[in-house]
Amino acid sequence: MPYHSAAPAAERPPSPLRDEVQSRLDALARAHRVPGAQLAVHTGTHTLSVHTGTADATTGAPFTADTAVPLGSVTKAGTAAAVLLLADDGDLDLDEPAAELLPELRPLSGVSVRHLLSHTAGLPTGPDSDSAAGTTAARYLSAVCTARNALFPPGTGFSYSNAGYVAAGRLVSEVTGMTWQEALRALLLEPLGIVPAFLGDTAPARPVATGHALNTATGLVRPAHQNLAPVEAPAGALLASAEDLAALGRAVIGRSTVLPAPVAARMRRPEPAAHPGALADSWGLGLALFEQDGRLWCGHDGNAQGTSCHLRAEPDSGVVVAFTGNAGGATALWRDLAADLARLTGIRVPTAPAPAHRGPAVPLPGCAGTYRNGSTEYAVKLDGDGTPTLSVDGDCPIPLVCYPDLSCDLVDPATGRHEPGGRFHRDPATGTFDRLQISGRTARRTGTV
Repeated sequence: MPYHSAAPAAERPPSPLRDEVQSRLDALARAHRVPGAQLAVHTGTHTLSVHTGTADATTGAPFTADTAVPLGSVTKAGTAAAVLLLADDGDLDLDEPAAELLPELRPLSGVSVRHLLSHTAGLPTGPDSDSAAGTTAARYLSAVCTARNALFPPGTGFSYSNAGYVAAGRLVSEVTGMTWQEALRALLLEPLGIVPAFLGDTAPARPVATGHALNTATGLVRPAHQNLAPVEAPAGALLASAEDLAALGRAVIGRSTVLPAPVAARMRRPEPAAHPGALADSWGLGLALFEQDGRLWCGHDGNAQGTSCHLRAEPDSGVVVAFTGNAGGATALWRDLAADLARLTGIRVPTAPAPAHRGPAVPLPGCAGTYRNGSTEYAVKLDGDGTPTLSVDGDCPIPLVCYPDLSCDLVDPATGRHEPGGRFHRDPATGTFDRLQISGRTARRTGTV
């Protein structure tokens, strides 16, 4: 089946603007050592689409507007949209216990479908892809979804979880009688005009990009192997172009007939207790939410092996911005490109949560301890002057800077640069620190150090 772009071909912006954006994308890809990238901007009236570079640094295959890129976690927005469409048809209820359809979740009877989609189920993130490579969805969920592994009561906190989307994808399969890939194709992708492509396809129906990693010792860019386990497909196996992502973005802001406007609005509504920390300002059903200039943008970020992909959409203006890049450095490229878009087009795209006004750094006596999310252990220790450090699974410790609201920054030991990290949580009954949230994932305190 020949591939056709999901973006309306007749809707093209004035060429001088396109040339300027193209020039910046070319220059930034070179600066960040990214072999290839795509950008699609729908302004509400027309679509600007540019691309640059190569899809595979080894073969030199060109990166075109049609090239599909491994999206990583942006896949979750598609999985959530499929679940919402099934709920709109009455095939499932967002607030029913997920265990009614998935017996593996019976130990967590309070977890609803809504909790799974909003990362408020209290589930750990799940095992790494290599460990999950040979298992089934039922076995995966039976091992992860236990009372012992629960991070908090459902609906009372946020912890980003691939396991929650393994469960959501299994729900789609149980309700439709199809595989997750078949259901996503029928319910969402083909209605949007997107030719489906997934990790693991042996004969993809369209050109696909390879992810790349930069060898800092040699300066060479090398292809990266995608190792996502098949069971994790609903959390990260979709491939798409920036133009495809723009089509999905238009759907989630109610500018497409594929997602009825009430369904799209339900996805974008902030969920109670979904406080994602450094990931976004709030969270809906499958969508990260960002505040910018008094408006609430929605979207998602995703990283596969050697790729970085980003989607932002704003419902009032109809503006959608989608980016794909096939190297780890494409995340920094995306941030720089967003700044250029503001200068060239006036479109200010949020790439991170709104900055918090947190006051001066303060010590947090009592925060030291071990915290656990599934098999991952976070160790917080205090050095001689009381400064906390964080080590994950025994890696080199990273300094933390803490603030009165219990939030914290991670400090790059090499540069001293601060990056928003997350926050500590106190037990409301005892006042002791009982949880730590880092990069959207919550870990429950299990001991002292």
